[in-house]
This record gives sequence, C-alpha cells and structure tokens, in this order.
Amino acid sequence: VQLQASGGGLVQAGGSLRLSCAVSGNFFAINVLGWYRQAPGKRRELVATITRAGGANYAASNKDRFTISRDNAKNTVYLQMNSLKPEDTGVYYCSAGWPTEYWGQGTLVTVSS
Repeated sequence: VQLQASGGGLVQAGGSLRLSCAVSGNFFAINVLGWYRQAPGKRRELVATITRAGGANYAASNKDRFTISRDNAKNTVYLQMNSLKPEDTGVYYCSAGWPTEYWGQGTLVTVSS
C-alpha cells in the first residue's frame, strides 16, 4: 500500500483547502483511513479518520471545520478544511490502517494570520 498526499499550500486565515490522498494497493482491504498533522516542533496528532463504511471521527479542535471523506471508486481520501486558523499550520499526513500501518509523504499547509 502506498499513499500520495497533495493539496497543501499557503492560505490566509479563514480560507479553505482540500487535501487529497491517493491510495494504491489493496484499497478495499483498508478499513480505516486518516489524516494527521504535525505542527513545527510538535508531535504528530490525529486530525480525522474514516472507515470503509463512511463513519468519521474528528479531533475536537477540527470537528466543526474539517470534513473527511473517501471515494472508494477512486481509491482516494479527502480532507476539506474550512475556516483555517494559523494553528492549523503543519505537515498533513494521510494514513492507512488502525493502528496506522502506512503513511503518506505529507503535504505542507501554511495558514497566515
């Protein structure tokens, strides 16, 4: 299984970004896909997860602003991020498995104030 994340960039506070993660390999064998964030100087933290059936869970700080989704036909998981804040800045990693077995390479999100 390989994961390729994309969609990061520079955005002003209050803006939106949509991250994508293309999954190659045995996609249907993977129940849980997720997104993590690692801010500068901090540990990697969970942002959201989604099951094969579409059940989603979010970190409390993101719940009302972020939406995770997956397109099983395209082997892709998405993270729609709205009302972005400077504290959302970091490298975003997609993940597969629970506990995580596979990681994507990360995509940088920078939110300016």
